[in-house]
Amino acid sequence: MTAPQRPARRGRGRRPIAQVRAEVLEAAASVLMREGVGGFTIEKVIVHSGVSSATVYKHWPSRGALALDGYLHAVGDEIALRDTGDIRADLVRGITAFVRMVGVEPAGPVFAQLIGAAQTDSELASQFDQHYFGPRRRQAFALLEAAKERGQIRPDADLGVIVDIIWGACYIRLLLPHLTGTLTVDFARDVVHQALNGVTLAEKSG
Repeated sequence: MTAPQRPARRGRGRRPIAQVRAEVLEAAASVLMREGVGGFTIEKVIVHSGVSSATVYKHWPSRGALALDGYLHAVGDEIALRDTGDIRADLVRGITAFVRMVGVEPAGPVFAQLIGAAQTDSELASQFDQHYFGPRRRQAFALLEAAKERGQIRPDADLGVIVDIIWGACYIRLLLPHLTGTLTVDFARDVVHQALNGVTLAEKSG
């Protein structure tokens, strides 16, 4: 009987670190999306990528950190917030992109699993803060601050509260199983409007 073949290990010639990193992340994304957080291991990524264990452990100190990087590699940066000058439309666009991302299999369930795992994996929690929640929260603050400077939002508006109302509502619906199906595009629009209704100013004419 012929033994099952393992993915061929890459040649030992020195390759650019960016290329090696891309190979590891591609493998991590594949394993994560196929098996979920519960079935994800660094060892499976090493086998799938053909990259040495020493290299993988050098750049990803924990299973959770590699899983998150693999996830972000898979979904890209489609939910980055962009300032077009219309705060309401910009937030609706960003939240809608998030809702669509987590509304499909396996990206949505895997993301919820990663958030759950971060509660007991300090390295994953740190990576989430550095590479996902932190940057996106800063994007949201910058967007709202620019809107405040344009006179679209009241000067005394608490931007942190606005961010927490919008994203907190989304994460509640994502993480509570009986509410997951209600995280819809319509909800994305409604939660932004509700959060902004009390703090927006009338557009100045002329």
